[in-house]
Amino acid sequence: MSVSLRLNRKGTKDRPYYKIVAVDKRKRRDGRYIEQLGTYDPLKEGTNFEIDLELADKWLAVGAKPSDTVKSMIRKARTAAETA
Repeated sequence: MSVSLRLNRKGTKDRPYYKIVAVDKRKRRDGRYIEQLGTYDPLKEGTNFEIDLELADKWLAVGAKPSDTVKSMIRKARTAAETA
């Protein structure tokens, strides 16, 4: 089983809201996921995402491949954690 870290869309039309999840890469975008790592709200100003870096590191250590967007969020979260 190949695991991917990607966004799972929730919310309504014109009000998107995403969950950052670990999922079998063969599943649909909004299908069943293995574990939720965080959230992303594109309509919110400023820092619009939350991610659990410990869970993300756990999945990356076992070979999960993050999408480009999730990879960017992990990088930003690590930078913010280092400066705090």
